[in-house]
Amino acid sequence: MTVRLGRFGAWMSPATDEQTRRKTAVEAEKLGYDAVWFGIGSGTVEDLAYFEEVLAATETVTVATAIVNMWTNDAGRIAASYHRLIERYGNRFLLGVGVGHPESVAQYESPYAKMVGYLDRLDAEGVPKEGRILAALGDKSLKLAADRMLGAHPYLVPPAHTGHARKILGPDAILAPEHKIVVEEDAEAARLIGRPFVEKPYLGLRNYVSNLRRHGYTEEDVAGSGTDRLIDDLVLHGSPATIANRLGEHLTAGADHVGIHVLGPDILTGYRKLAEVVF
Repeated sequence: MTVRLGRFGAWMSPATDEQTRRKTAVEAEKLGYDAVWFGIGSGTVEDLAYFEEVLAATETVTVATAIVNMWTNDAGRIAASYHRLIERYGNRFLLGVGVGHPESVAQYESPYAKMVGYLDRLDAEGVPKEGRILAALGDKSLKLAADRMLGAHPYLVPPAHTGHARKILGPDAILAPEHKIVVEEDAEAARLIGRPFVEKPYLGLRNYVSNLRRHGYTEEDVAGSGTDRLIDDLVLHGSPATIANRLGEHLTAGADHVGIHVLGPDILTGYRKLAEVVF
């Protein structure tokens, strides 16, 4: 089983309504994106029914969960749903799983042990490693992704993290970071969209803040609502060509694929403009 991701995919926030995301997935496939990533948050999606709807509405694009939260979704039920989708749609579905962040789930404890136990259960239920990808930031989770998954799907990371992650993962595991963009050449206008999205919740979550500090950002950068430098790096803006060049830094650093996360009131137009320069 080989999951096709290509170089660029469309990554969509759970804050965007399901109808818009489904419509965007259909259009993204036509534009040339090889994968569509669906942010989930901490919600329960054990039947994977929405993702089956997206698979039915599309023809070739890979549909990926980003991510199924291990705390709020039973591994056995997720595995049963996974097998149903694979039986109907082949290798077009990629199961992204992870532990999220400690502030989001009341019973959050021993995240590494939770990940190992969850993957043990998926193994027991016959979900193949090449059909699943792990949300991973730190070295232990990246090593786990390399050993027991198709690879890693880091979120809210600069290219410096991608270069580090490739070293930890080794040459064979898939590395597919997410990166936010605003197709807007006015810097202040772009920051008005990007800053609130980064500040809340991510600059209040210790795993993301610690990761950013490990990869080139200072206490000042990550304090409050974030410096312009931080926001401009995490939410790329400019012309489509400028943004495409910046996204390419992930590929140069060792990524196989980048999930492009368009922010703003009209995400579909953003994907259309990017497609003109990345494909």
